[in-house]
Amino acid sequence: MLQIFKNRNFLWLFLANFTSQLGSVVGMTAFMLYLLRKFSNQPSYATITELMYTLPMLFLFFLVGVFADRLNRKKIAMYCDYISAFLSVILLMTIMQDWIFISFCILFLRSGVSKFFQPAQSSLLQGILTEDQYATSAGLNQLVSSLFMLFGGAIGTIVFWKLGVEAAIIIDTISFILSGLLIQIAKLSKEITNPNGHHTLKDLKFSLVLKDFKEGIVYILNHSLLRSLLSGFFLFGVINGGFSVMPSFILKYKLAPDNYEELLIYIGVAFGTGVLLGSIVGSMLAKKMQLQNMIIIGLIISGLCVIAGGFSTSPLAYILWQFIIGLILPIVNIGIGGWFPKIVEKRMMGRVQGWIQPIILLSQSITLGLIALFYPAILKIEWLHAIVGLSLSIVGVYYFLVLPKYMKTDMSNAAVETERSVSQ
Repeated sequence: MLQIFKNRNFLWLFLANFTSQLGSVVGMTAFMLYLLRKFSNQPSYATITELMYTLPMLFLFFLVGVFADRLNRKKIAMYCDYISAFLSVILLMTIMQDWIFISFCILFLRSGVSKFFQPAQSSLLQGILTEDQYATSAGLNQLVSSLFMLFGGAIGTIVFWKLGVEAAIIIDTISFILSGLLIQIAKLSKEITNPNGHHTLKDLKFSLVLKDFKEGIVYILNHSLLRSLLSGFFLFGVINGGFSVMPSFILKYKLAPDNYEELLIYIGVAFGTGVLLGSIVGSMLAKKMQLQNMIIIGLIISGLCVIAGGFSTSPLAYILWQFIIGLILPIVNIGIGGWFPKIVEKRMMGRVQGWIQPIILLSQSITLGLIALFYPAILKIEWLHAIVGLSLSIVGVYYFLVLPKYMKTDMSNAAVETERSVSQ
């Protein structure tokens, strides 16, 4: 871990990722609480906020991966941050004027811009690391996630209490600017930023975009292990959609309606602490345990814990379950994060990453839409937890039946065969 941080480019990208995520969580947490407080009789507004985060990908999925593979990856990530900062300023103005539906539109635009960030940033990381550092990088990314889960929600809630939602959006804006600056100072070669040669926006004609998009599909379909992993990602969207609103809803409408805002901080701390510890444990397990076993065991156990947590009868019990879930999920993420860069060619990483988000966000958007329509009139909070937990366990069982038959040599052979078929 110390060795990987000696790579200055990794250090700048790592800090940029942390800064961007932390600020985003602060702003979104405050905005969610603002809606729940001001429109307490309309819980659908909180769900709509999450939809504004997921829906843009359904319109942009065929572009994000192609952009990351054809254009300068560093500039994509950097400009995503700067444009997001500008849109955050506009969002602040709409909130101050109580233009709630325009605020949703700005969130939609900002989310659309941010969707180009992840494929570009992931591709840059793959280019500056060696293969034996991928699992370590995945563990560090989990540490980032745990830290902003641990502190981001709590900071967002405290800032909302003390200074209001406007101050949280200002923090959001500053974080995007700082992230963009950190990416800008990274010194990356053209082989990393433009692995497929130099292109401009004018070069990305419809025929080229369609060709690259098709090439990404062919690459995934011809790669057995990659195809198997991605086929389980649809249910990950159901999981993400449920997790984004379940803690707020179960506290406000069942366990602690009078002090749910305070308890949300404790849930964030418990879950973030679990993820922090789980990231350390997962990084250690990645050196001693097959990655597919980490993924399978983690999914099944965490699914059962989510179901049990949904039937909690006290806030303390729910907080405890959140800690346990947070402890287990990083093991899954490190397993997947350590595997992907090993089985995907560098020149194709953007297009592969470009397919991951739409698969997840399609089901996430459907889930959030159904929650907005059926909660709480038809869908009870216990069954929402049951659906999410069952989805986790189903993916775990599916991976148990599929993944173990793919060994490391099979991955290498599949990658070589795919490269030949694509080149033809």
